Amino acid sequence: MAARRTPPSKRPSAKAKTPSRGAAAQSGGAGRRPPARRGRLSWRIAKWSLVLVLWLAVLGAGFVGYYAHDLPDTDHLTGPETPLSVTVLAADGSTVATVGEMWGELVPVAEMAPVLPRAVLAIEDRRFFEHGGIDAFGVIRAAWQNAVEGRVVAGGSTISQQVAKLVFLTPERSVRRKIQEAMLAFWLEREFSKEEILTIYLNRAYFGAGAYGVDAAARRYFGRSARDVDTAQAAMIAGLLKAPSRYSPASDLALARRRAAAVVDAMVDAGFLADGDGANARAAVNTLSVAPRSGPAAGYFVDWVLEQVPGYVGRDRGALHVVTTLDPARQRAAQAALGETLAAVGTARRIGQGALVALGPDGAVRAMVGGRDHGRSVFNRATQARRQPGSAFKTVVYLAAVEAGLGPDDTIEDAPITVAGWSPRNYDDEYRGPVTVRQGFAHSINTVAVRAGLRAGVKRMRDAARRLGIASTLPADAGLALGTGEVTLLELTGAYATLANGGARVLPHGIVEVRNRAGDVLYRRAGSGAGRAAEAPAVAAMHDLLAAAVADGTGRAARLAAPLGPAYGKTGTSQRFRDAWFVGWAQGLTAGVWLGNDDGSAMDTVTGGGYPARIWRRFMEDALG
Repeated sequence: MAARRTPPSKRPSAKAKTPSRGAAAQSGGAGRRPPARRGRLSWRIAKWSLVLVLWLAVLGAGFVGYYAHDLPDTDHLTGPETPLSVTVLAADGSTVATVGEMWGELVPVAEMAPVLPRAVLAIEDRRFFEHGGIDAFGVIRAAWQNAVEGRVVAGGSTISQQVAKLVFLTPERSVRRKIQEAMLAFWLEREFSKEEILTIYLNRAYFGAGAYGVDAAARRYFGRSARDVDTAQAAMIAGLLKAPSRYSPASDLALARRRAAAVVDAMVDAGFLADGDGANARAAVNTLSVAPRSGPAAGYFVDWVLEQVPGYVGRDRGALHVVTTLDPARQRAAQAALGETLAAVGTARRIGQGALVALGPDGAVRAMVGGRDHGRSVFNRATQARRQPGSAFKTVVYLAAVEAGLGPDDTIEDAPITVAGWSPRNYDDEYRGPVTVRQGFAHSINTVAVRAGLRAGVKRMRDAARRLGIASTLPADAGLALGTGEVTLLELTGAYATLANGGARVLPHGIVEVRNRAGDVLYRRAGSGAGRAAEAPAVAAMHDLLAAAVADGTGRAARLAAPLGPAYGKTGTSQRFRDAWFVGWAQGLTAGVWLGNDDGSAMDTVTGGGYPARIWRRFMEDALG
């Protein structure tokens, strides 16, 4: 039966159905506002939202204006750089070298071997054709990788950002520069096509061994144009962008091959190469070689200086004159002292390579020899090779111990010691009982050095190394006291130069001034301003110890005749005679000598107190005589 509908006159009135305010509150009606109140609230939200937007716009404009007011002029960017020639001058104004072909031919991306830009994109900026100048995904990915590793292992810069830095900005590392880099990257993306940006990058970037641009790199390493490189060669060239000097096949072919193989893997992963082609390219990478070429007499120094020039002159083009710190007479003395010794005894004592660097009181590099023959190997063993310094690092250890309260006349026990399962031994396997700190240092007694290091603590030793200018990563264990960390010869020599300078920090440098063709000064060194690394009492104690090491210790072979002395220095020998060092100073000139083999193989019982000390003495006699 159909339900009956209640007549309208019988239904409850609207008034009767309206609940009381209390009932409405109980049923949830309190959340509703009258239309008038809702309107006023909407107006307030809209008003304050507009105010917020306006303030954000003002702050944003101020932010952009603050960082944009000193942006460089962008009107000059019409294409890649014109060819650059550099004349390197010694401190006395004489010409050391003239480099006239640092840049290869300008090759547009469309004319390059297609595999070359693909290799670069695969390893440097895979999303280049997708982002607008900044790759947010790349930044996040790099931040995550760095957080996981606990150190910087990846960067998030795009090719557009790299172009902005190459063309417009200085190498300064600051928040301002990063923001300006991003702003310029957006400008580049607006003004140029992707192909044009990539062309600019590939024709300006540095690829090691003095080669700027892919064409110069292809000709330098493989004797062909960038139009004609194959996949393996393209991978090796692309791999150089991360660290041109380190991965240069002219410096370390084995390392360059491993890096090139990583680029091939990235190309396969990005879909730029099929698996089969990738396997063929990896095989070809292992057969790549680089023909040696001759260079100037001070070739290692010239290479080291030229790598730094773009960072000082920015976008300036044309002929440049670079005034350096090199002293021609001392450079000749360094080459003779090292070269003649290696020629005489190198084969018999299995000494494959050597290096020598000399610094003035302010850290100016007066002489630099980075290897036996620059024409055969441009790898600079004075600036690029990281090797164990052995006892030559004890100078840093004892400085930390002196700063912790130890004095040259204090007594330390020379006796067996075990630290966390490690039992260091003395070179002669003998133990002398109580000795003074001076005796322990002069005779390079390992157990005494370890006890001195334990008194200082690992943290203090590493801090002393950092203050002296050693930037290489050092181990955080007691073995550091015996020089188990790896450093460069230039770093260690700079540390000794700081002590020679009374504890005022010196920064090794080779460039004094850079001028263009018109004679305008583009850069002039104005001093380091690095401050103090050690206080006077600690420095005086170290002078005492270093003088004892030469006068009556392991460095006796470095003693100079009275008119040239006194001499201060320390020997160093790493395990199994892999490395032999002598570093020291006289009359304000600090020099460091290293002997060893590139593959880390042992020499024939060569110690720091032998040939390195003799080479050092001969160099000093010529340099100071």
